[in-house]
Amino acid sequence: MKDGFIKVASACPSVKVADTVYNTDSIISVLNKSVDLGVKLTVFPELSVTGCTVGDLLYTETLISAAAAAINRIRAATEFSGSAAVVGAPVQVLGKLYNCAVVLSCGEILGIVPKSIMNGEEDARWFANGEESPEFTEICGVPVPFGTDLVFRLIELPEFSFAADVGADGRDIPWLCEGGAVMIAGLGGSSYLAGSAKRIRDGVNALTSRYISGYIYSSPGAGESTTDGSYAGYSVISERGRVLSESRPFSGNELTVTEIDVKTLTELRRRDRSFRQTEGYVRDVPFDLPLDNTVLTRKYSSSPFIPDDREEREERFAEIIAISANGLKKRLSHVCAKGAVVAVSGGLDSTLALLVTVRAADLLGLDRKNITAVSMPGFGTTARTKSNAEKLCDALGVSYREIPIGDAVRVHFRDIGHSEDVHDVTYENSQARERTQIVMDIANKEGAILVGTGDLSELALGWATYNGDHMSMYGVNGGIPKTLMRHIVAFCADKGGGDLGDILRDILDTPVSPELLPANNGEISQCTENIVGPYRLHDFFIYHFLRFGTAPKKLFRIALHTFEGEYPAEEIFKWQKNFFRRFFAQQFKRSCLPDGPMIGSICLSPRGALKMPSDAVSSVWMKELEEIEKTL
Repeated sequence: MKDGFIKVASACPSVKVADTVYNTDSIISVLNKSVDLGVKLTVFPELSVTGCTVGDLLYTETLISAAAAAINRIRAATEFSGSAAVVGAPVQVLGKLYNCAVVLSCGEILGIVPKSIMNGEEDARWFANGEESPEFTEICGVPVPFGTDLVFRLIELPEFSFAADVGADGRDIPWLCEGGAVMIAGLGGSSYLAGSAKRIRDGVNALTSRYISGYIYSSPGAGESTTDGSYAGYSVISERGRVLSESRPFSGNELTVTEIDVKTLTELRRRDRSFRQTEGYVRDVPFDLPLDNTVLTRKYSSSPFIPDDREEREERFAEIIAISANGLKKRLSHVCAKGAVVAVSGGLDSTLALLVTVRAADLLGLDRKNITAVSMPGFGTTARTKSNAEKLCDALGVSYREIPIGDAVRVHFRDIGHSEDVHDVTYENSQARERTQIVMDIANKEGAILVGTGDLSELALGWATYNGDHMSMYGVNGGIPKTLMRHIVAFCADKGGGDLGDILRDILDTPVSPELLPANNGEISQCTENIVGPYRLHDFFIYHFLRFGTAPKKLFRIALHTFEGEYPAEEIFKWQKNFFRRFFAQQFKRSCLPDGPMIGSICLSPRGALKMPSDAVSSVWMKELEEIEKTL
């Protein structure tokens, strides 16, 4: 449970209809396997003690008494388990029978949640409505909380809180989640129909997305009566709109196991102004469990900004281009610009900026020749990038200008008394600022605006020259991280085809570099990722830190888990430390960013997206990083 990861399981034990002894043995066996896997919350199907297809046998005192005995056996079996379980059973209270979720932990019955909605006449035939129930009942000789308003909360880790959804109808979920339940134990009991898996999956994903929660769904399987239906034993565990783990219908899987990150869910609820946290709607049931370290098995995307599904990816990339292009279109129209200016280098950032600018011009009905693409070769420019910049402009039909900056920068070096042989930050930034001066002045001369090229990853790291490439009149790439940018340009290459596609693919194959240091035998000598670190790692850090506020130790842990076999622990730590150091030190550059459209949930604009002072101190984060370093 360290870092808020709760290992949970959806269980599907084998049953025999009305054989409570066999069913109890099966439940205890599966529960023991679950405990051996380190699971802290195991959810069983509706009426798992008796079988959900017992029908009118529920009228018999024999079965009801046997069910009560079964609950007592399961309770005793959990005494030394160190975990919680939710089991489905019929429970008789004050002469009425209820379809219940019995919540047990460490030899105790924590509470009982009755089903609140009867599924047609048959449910109502046997069971009373859970909404009309007493607040307490006695079971196994002990009074326990009873009702649909129970939220079970771990004392040592309050984020570990859950409620039961008997019948998995979802009706009570809104107010249970608003009352503090972070996870929902869904006890399903319906027979399986064609398409049920997709319907259930979509339903729980919608619920967990809307209510920023986790959902553990379990349904009956082997052994249930097939007189009028078939039972698939389908299980699915969802967190915030995404399936973490699921079983195949009719697979016979007894356990579906993963981890739900309750701390992150709680943090997102705190940030989300639309999420309404209410008091007084639920009753908290505190319980105790030993805290231990959860072994991670859940998968994290190594490219969190890139959708997994191909169709979704293509739709997303097209939307991003449309957002950027329409933002630029509005700005061009508003200032009555005659055109746009883009500094092109043959690199990834300026390529996407030019593609977006072309799209904006097309939307405005503006001649592409009104776009002035300026190549400004300097001391580190290679023939490959210079050629690609020119070819790209030709393929897109924009105006191309080449203005070498060497002579102007040397004059500047002379004016400020800097030696050209000293390749320091002054040497590099002088070139970047010279280029920005040129394109700014060309924009003035042409009655155009300068379109910025810097991306979100560079801005997060501060990898930009202040008032150099850092500045523009409108920045179209500011909300796009580097890993996402690569995919968008590749998408444009596939859609463009022909010569344009070939040029874009060669640009994608070119190492990322500012080309500010002299080339080595005509090849790029300055590789950005060798200096600041791999963008795959940095975009992973950016996503988890800015989206969820993930602490360094937890971030290192999930990065280690995600990039196992790709990067050693020492390298991940090195670049994570560099990320936090640069992120805090370079905020002053982000405090005066040019306008640009917000693309996704993460944005570094000071105008509402990231409210952070430029002189914020990183010592708390760096101290945690030092603690990590001691373990390496």
